[in-house]
Amino acid sequence: MGRTTSKDAQALIHSLRSAYSATPTSLKIIDLYVGFAVFAAIIQVVYMAIVGSFPFNSFLSGVLSCVGTAVLAVCLRIQVNKENKEFKDLAPERAFADFVLCNLVLHLVIMNFLG
Repeated sequence: MGRTTSKDAQALIHSLRSAYSATPTSLKIIDLYVGFAVFAAIIQVVYMAIVGSFPFNSFLSGVLSCVGTAVLAVCLRIQVNKENKEFKDLAPERAFADFVLCNLVLHLVIMNFLG
């Protein structure tokens, strides 16, 4: 095995950037939403580590809400992606309706968990 150099790393970054630039805008928006949900979960964990987790149900509900929403958004991205041959017969509107319904169920469960 050869050594990796900074030139290899730069080539990899350039390759990823050029491949992602060809990604449709709708998928980029979903990626941004997933990133925001994960960022919000990280902020909640950092806040819990600094301040404490007195109402532990609230902390768990917030983090699980963010993580669950991110997972559902990744599922939406997989279903909406035109290059994915597995879901070629699924309309994007149907995938979005599934996403909304699953998010509704997720947040109803989280609200029930809060008590």
